[in-house]
Amino acid sequence: MRNLIIASVLTTAGLTVLAQAPAAADYPSRPIRFNLISAAGSGGDTLGRLLADKMAPIVKATFVIENKPGAGGAIATDMTAKSAPDGYTIGLGGATTHVLLPASNPKLPYNSVKDFAPIGQVGTAAILMIATNDSPYNNVRELLAYAKANPGTVQYASWGNGSTGHFCGELFNLKTQAKMQHIPYKSVAQIQTDMLGGHVKLAYIDMASATPMVKAGRVKAITACTSRSPSLPNVSSYEDEGIDSGGKRMGAFRWAVYAPAGTPKPIVDKLASALKQVVDMPDVKARLLELGITAGFVGGDDLQVNTAQDIEGWKQVAKDAKISNE
Repeated sequence: MRNLIIASVLTTAGLTVLAQAPAAADYPSRPIRFNLISAAGSGGDTLGRLLADKMAPIVKATFVIENKPGAGGAIATDMTAKSAPDGYTIGLGGATTHVLLPASNPKLPYNSVKDFAPIGQVGTAAILMIATNDSPYNNVRELLAYAKANPGTVQYASWGNGSTGHFCGELFNLKTQAKMQHIPYKSVAQIQTDMLGGHVKLAYIDMASATPMVKAGRVKAITACTSRSPSLPNVSSYEDEGIDSGGKRMGAFRWAVYAPAGTPKPIVDKLASALKQVVDMPDVKARLLELGITAGFVGGDDLQVNTAQDIEGWKQVAKDAKISNE
């Protein structure tokens, strides 16, 4: 009986591999939908379109971009998780979607580790605290002095409750007692519009969106969360300012590409190979740096382990700062 069971399992596994082989051989035979967590025109959108443009000729497929901002990126991410695992829907994810929302919301509609087949990490980036040019502070010291002299008046924007920007702001509050008030927005693009219109003075946004604004002199950089960015090397970081979580250095914020769990491994491997080739291209590395992203491909298995570890680390910040996104 035991031999029959083993034979049955082996036969099933063999049939699965055989079924996946033709699918991978024929893949892709139609356009690939690429879900983006950011609004059109934002840094995350620029990154997604860059990857799609470069991967398309390698994979020999058309990539169809779908911008689905909102809920800190959870809308697009959940769409990717619940799509058919056939390689024709993939998504761009960040620290918010795959680490910080899971760390602050146990009722999230997706599991950022179990519901995805990671294709690979694109790179890492800080989150930048930026201020309007007419704001009365230029660095952390001046911001804290202003917050102390004007208690309860400093507000900061982020792209939603439980977003990376929200976590960075509350970690700043925990460590400095600045008592800044959080204003959640739907998207980074809306924050950029309101900052340039003078409606909000201080915000956290991703480096891909913030770096071009700072370099163009449209806003000023206050500090980077959590480490310095090679794109803006003269801007101090949380690490420089001693802003950490109970003496623990926080991990890097990652950009990565994901397929739904259950996507055949040969298809995931094909996409991963294309992504790695793209990330290793000198022109792509240079463009990513302009966007504040340090290029660095990491394979799916390692990315999955890193994600699980990062979630546990940021759960403590969520608890201490009472960040909940349920």
